[in-house]
Amino acid sequence: IIIIYKNKLSCQDAAMAEKMIAYIEKIKKQGDTVGGVIQCVVQGLPVGLGEPVFDKLHSDLAKAMMSINAVKGFEYGSGFGAAKMLGSQHNDEFYQDERGNIRTKTNRSGGIQGGISNGEDIYCRIAFKPIATIMKDQESVNKEGEKILIQGKGRHDPSVLPRAVPIVSAMAGLVLADHLLRSKTIKL
Repeated sequence: IIIIYKNKLSCQDAAMAEKMIAYIEKIKKQGDTVGGVIQCVVQGLPVGLGEPVFDKLHSDLAKAMMSINAVKGFEYGSGFGAAKMLGSQHNDEFYQDERGNIRTKTNRSGGIQGGISNGEDIYCRIAFKPIATIMKDQESVNKEGEKILIQGKGRHDPSVLPRAVPIVSAMAGLVLADHLLRSKTIKL
């Protein structure tokens, strides 16, 4: 898995990265934090990784990503958008490309169908919450139940996203390496 670091957010769109960086810096000046979403794309995997029941490839990816601190959501392929579609809109139609490879027209399945890689790009999105430690006063209670004010101290990042990109990449790599090693059809 290769990460291309073009900016401190690892965002492919340089103009959007600048807007995101400006937004994060604005939030930091306000003493607050911000969450966000990291998209992971895996290209070049063979067909046949995963299993149809207990070790589905997308289930293992979800489990790995959800084990990362601050992660609150995981989706792959069309994700939650699929809930708004009809089957006729969502189904990935198959075709044979000019090289003779069987492909899907839309890849709404995100490269995984029935728990098994289908040879298309695998893509997933991982949602991260804002960091809990903020530099603003917040109400809380002490152990006696009395109202108190708390405020974070020290150096704290306004977002986990820059640090989380290599973690997401490593987790995806571990899951895929495990599935490659377990594969009975793939010769290493």
